[in-house]
Amino acid sequence: MSKHKKKPIPIFEHAIIETHCHLDYLKEYSLEEVIERSCEVGIEKIITIAVSPDNLEKVMSLVKQHPMIWGTQGVHPHDADKFTSETQSHIRENAQHERILAIGEIGLDYFYENSDRKTQQQVFETQLQIASDMNLPVVIHSRDADDDMMAILKNFEFTLKKRGVIHSFTSGPKLAQYAIDQGFCLGFNGICTFKTAENVRDIIRMTPLQQIILETDAPYLTPVPYRGKENASFYLPFVAQQVADVKEVPIEQLLKHAFDNSEALFFSGAK
Repeated sequence: MSKHKKKPIPIFEHAIIETHCHLDYLKEYSLEEVIERSCEVGIEKIITIAVSPDNLEKVMSLVKQHPMIWGTQGVHPHDADKFTSETQSHIRENAQHERILAIGEIGLDYFYENSDRKTQQQVFETQLQIASDMNLPVVIHSRDADDDMMAILKNFEFTLKKRGVIHSFTSGPKLAQYAIDQGFCLGFNGICTFKTAENVRDIIRMTPLQQIILETDAPYLTPVPYRGKENASFYLPFVAQQVADVKEVPIEQLLKHAFDNSEALFFSGAK
């Protein structure tokens, strides 16, 4: 099937919040095109996520360019070995900005292990402390690190008041249940449309509607039927439809919950 004959992007009545993408990593689309096409399919807000010391300022620049763009500040576990005291100060300073909603993307990644595990753990804990000190939620990346993720989060159960989201959730049911019980949201993206991702669909089934949020992780993880193309926020309706189908609820019901959850998590304490 040619790309011109692929299923059109669905448009629903309820507005959608894109809770996780990386606008500064897009190559095929201009910022203007992403905003225009996202608005056309009902995306109301876009949160672009920081991942490294190198792109903290890029995110800051993006959030100042358009009223529908918001952002985070943080260092991904891949770049934990680049985290310095200067980086920490930079994150704390930038996170005071009114358009910065959370500390992230932070966490543990034992699949790629681009930084050693001990360094990842230390940097994760440092950034959880920043979020605790600033009363901000966190955007967490967790891959092949379920036990250590739970162990570290348990140390912050009483200080991390705003909780946060474990984004692009692909971990096991034990971590999912812990996160749910602790009041975290789980973020789901195009992975849930992949044929091989029944494990992710199982997690969607066990996640209460009150704790589901939607994301693309663009430019990565493009949903079916556009898998193979660069991802962008305007493909988010495909994720929404799949999550609604897996939960066996009407799409508008799913969208209302996801929107309200995203608002409560990221925007209820807007500075």
